Amino acid sequence: MSLDIDHLRSWIGNTETASETVTSDMVQRYGATLDLDLETGNGAIAPLFIHLCVAPPAVPSTEIGPDGHPKRGGFLPPVPLPRRMWAGGALTLHDDIHVGDVVSRHSTISDVTVKQGRSGTLCFVTVQHEISSGTRHVLSERQDIVYRDVDDPAKPAAPKAAGAPAAPAGAHRRPITPTPPLLFRYSALTFNGHRIHYDAPYARDVEGYPGLIVHGPLQATLLALYAEELRGARPAEFSFRSLSTIFDTSDFSLNASEDGEVMRLWTAQDGGPVAMEATAKW
Repeated sequence: MSLDIDHLRSWIGNTETASETVTSDMVQRYGATLDLDLETGNGAIAPLFIHLCVAPPAVPSTEIGPDGHPKRGGFLPPVPLPRRMWAGGALTLHDDIHVGDVVSRHSTISDVTVKQGRSGTLCFVTVQHEISSGTRHVLSERQDIVYRDVDDPAKPAAPKAAGAPAAPAGAHRRPITPTPPLLFRYSALTFNGHRIHYDAPYARDVEGYPGLIVHGPLQATLLALYAEELRGARPAEFSFRSLSTIFDTSDFSLNASEDGEVMRLWTAQDGGPVAMEATAKW
């Protein structure tokens, strides 16, 4: 598909600001979804990645597209490719978010690029978020969003990445069962309407996947929390990149290995290649 890249790049510099109070109830729901025992009283330090629960885009049902996402345009550029997913991101933590704080997110479209991949045209949109908690600047985040076309069943399938071996087990490893309730509750927690995460008939029959897809942000959250648990302190920097897809058809694992002052982390479906790779620094 040919894209009007000049038109799409005119969205660069577009901004959006949203705010919400991090309540005890929000943190309690976060902990219940991820099976974490968290302090929820006012003033308690909120968990990593709680900012993804804060002031998510909320549009009326009439403005939702067939995939469950808000219709194209508005803050994000109107990329005409139908498939949209997180490709990766990076966080720098400056300070903690506390329960009871009003958290504000100032977002800017920083780049729009088009590339040709094995499966066709890819459009990458980079969003920079600056997040404050009360009067404090607490977090800088880059999000990389990728749009791609629907696979054409009339064309031969693109070859798989050559020699994509099964992922190794890390020095530290934790199995995770991606149950439909987990995926649904995480979608609800982050107000993510994308149907591939909770609507199995849609995921199979419309988008052609073998099952529900485990959210990229959920994998990143689990890896960041795992890094914090293993090191006993939350990382100052955390970056991640999605390489392949995890479905709810079998268990997956969190893996971690120390590399000097850096921790390398990754997820993988049982018997599958690395799905998401991440790096944590303190």
